[in-house]
Amino acid sequence: MKAQFEVHFTAGGVKSMSLDMPVLEIGFVMFSGMTQLDLTGAWEVLTRLPNASCHLLARDQGPIRSANGLSIVPTKLFEECGQLDIVVIPGGPGHLETMQDDHILSFLRNQEPGCQYLMAACSGTLILAAAGLLRGYNCTTHWTAMHRLSSFGAKPVNQRVVFDRTRATGGGVTAGIDLGLVMAATLAGEDVARQIQLMMEYAPEPPFPGRPANQRH
Repeated sequence: MKAQFEVHFTAGGVKSMSLDMPVLEIGFVMFSGMTQLDLTGAWEVLTRLPNASCHLLARDQGPIRSANGLSIVPTKLFEECGQLDIVVIPGGPGHLETMQDDHILSFLRNQEPGCQYLMAACSGTLILAAAGLLRGYNCTTHWTAMHRLSSFGAKPVNQRVVFDRTRATGGGVTAGIDLGLVMAATLAGEDVARQIQLMMEYAPEPPFPGRPANQRH
């Protein structure tokens, strides 16, 4: 049953007035060569939830360098992490190496039974797939990688955001924001998600198409 709560909205996010809301523990997996917007897009949304406790996870305490050179400092190590309610996995060129990283794959497998949701943006979906956690699930990823999903037993769907039971996946890079907003609506209700979107002024008007013609809806 979802908790009932009163919220106030500010430019910094959503502030809850309830004392009995359950805290959501949300972990964002980081790896060298990730695409930072895959991670920070969803982070920008989910950290604005009134009951979210968000963690940047890595195998050691050193800064994680993204594919384009932005370094992000972890807040918690994988081994320090207890059971999370939600795990978020970004994509990026580093996903190829991460798909063979037993440390991260084992972390995902160990978290899965107790998670409310496993989330992946862009080619992060392939990391979830490599962990064996998308067999039989509908999912999406960056349009350049869609053809790779079926070999892991996943069911590719040409949509920007796909929810299937406890799996939530998004398309490439900027779709992490959409993924976060849909998750926010699922967790806290559409009104809260709409206010987060409004405060972020997320109203994209791209000058050019974001996908090839045969990949558009």
